[in-house]
Amino acid sequence: MMRSLYSGVAGLKIHQTRMDVIGNNIANVNTVGFKASNVMFQDVLYQTSQHATGSNPANGAGGVNAKQIGLGAATATITKQLEGTGSAETTNNPYDLMLNGDSFFVVSRAGMNYFTKVGAFQTDGAGYLVTGTGEMVMGWQTDPDDPSKIRKDTVSALQIESATNKYSEPQATSAAYASGNIDKTDPIFEDGGAKVMNVTIYDEKGYSYNVKMNLAQNNTADKNTYTVSVASITDSNNVPITAGYTLSGDQLVYDADTGAFVSVGGGKEITLAINDDAFKDVSIDFSATTMYASSANSTIQLNRGNLQGLNGGRKAGTMEEVSINTDGRIYGVYDNGEQKLLGQIAVAKFANPAGLEALGNNLYRTTQNSGDFDGIGQEVTEGGGTMSQGVIEMSDVDLSNEFTDMIVTQRGFQANSRIITVSDTMLEELINLKR
Repeated sequence: MMRSLYSGVAGLKIHQTRMDVIGNNIANVNTVGFKASNVMFQDVLYQTSQHATGSNPANGAGGVNAKQIGLGAATATITKQLEGTGSAETTNNPYDLMLNGDSFFVVSRAGMNYFTKVGAFQTDGAGYLVTGTGEMVMGWQTDPDDPSKIRKDTVSALQIESATNKYSEPQATSAAYASGNIDKTDPIFEDGGAKVMNVTIYDEKGYSYNVKMNLAQNNTADKNTYTVSVASITDSNNVPITAGYTLSGDQLVYDADTGAFVSVGGGKEITLAINDDAFKDVSIDFSATTMYASSANSTIQLNRGNLQGLNGGRKAGTMEEVSINTDGRIYGVYDNGEQKLLGQIAVAKFANPAGLEALGNNLYRTTQNSGDFDGIGQEVTEGGGTMSQGVIEMSDVDLSNEFTDMIVTQRGFQANSRIITVSDTMLEELINLKR
């Protein structure tokens, strides 16, 4: 039987395989995060009818090349290029994420870790971050000793919208500061008048109170010294509190020549102490104020929190939205102004991403040729990658390339079929030699 028949059959098989891959690529042209596959061919065994010989100067014979007849072709590899990043599709869904780089999200089902490029996530009834098919998204938790930091340990499921994360605890106010300017010629200070300053504070349970303070000019010739006093402290219904309160000092002094702040109560701040365990002592910093001429208009006012914006207190809050940074850190944003760190999404990188085994549902698992996952992962920014919120990665299938490959594959299939038909014709002629 003619060897060309089997070479033609082998050619038909590999071109059919290539067509199967092209068909799968085109079918997934709109599958988010899909990575197109590519088929490579290789030749197979050769039948040697004459081996090569070397030259022999003694008898004047030259070297002869081997005579070999190929026995067809076979599929060498079917690979996916997993390192690149496809185009971005904007969704504005806070849990839709796209990886820019060659890393993978780590997801888990039944205790087994898998890997995916598709960041189309959502939360389940228990508040866990999951894929559309129920795999849990893995990452790092906050440090129990310091919730403002991440503990990079073995990855675990991220329960972003847990009952505790849904709400923000209240915090009592422990700091305030004064800002603005005092104009000593302001007519408000005439005849013992005072500049009124208000600031809102919170107690331990998150109830708000209004502290009204008066700033009066001392009856001195230089008008550089002022008296600070508490006029009233009222609750949200404008009812005065029954607890007593005291100030640690009351004299506010400025430099007569420069107008710069000198001291208040002998230092840079005074303390408001309310005789009730529900309140914290409030340190009021006056060091950011000045005493300059400003058209006889004083702008001094009180602000909640310290000069760094901390310890201002807050009411109890409810989560309004989730913000995910480019490094994968997840923050809850609450209606009381707090922003709380909830966890961080970890990623995995592999020495040979093409060695991962595709399982369907946009999932991959490790093989002996991909490299192992250490169970901890790494931050997406290691190696220059980033994470984008509100977008997902589209399929990287290039239709123009796929259709071109389809034409080439079709012609290759046709050519191999011709090998079979021509070989059959030749066999027919051979048989017809004897009728």
